[in-house]
Amino acid sequence: MFMGGIGIWQLLIVLAIVVLLFGTKRLKSIGSDLGSAIKGFKKEITDEEKSDADFEQKQQVEKKDAAEPVQTTSQSNTKEKS
Repeated sequence: MFMGGIGIWQLLIVLAIVVLLFGTKRLKSIGSDLGSAIKGFKKEITDEEKSDADFEQKQQVEKKDAAEPVQTTSQSNTKEKS
């Protein structure tokens, strides 16, 4: 075996020590809290990406509307009289 590597037996010993120190109920609640935090984080990331996409889409629509000339009724009336 090479130096510095962590084998399966070392991981099992560390896991056993952690279980003895904290107990299974506390580890379960910690895991549950960590899982819900990760879910919340992922949800916020997807919501942020969605709002960024909506914002970019609104910006493109506004630029398109600003580039097109708006025809008012007075302009259309003068064209009809000519």
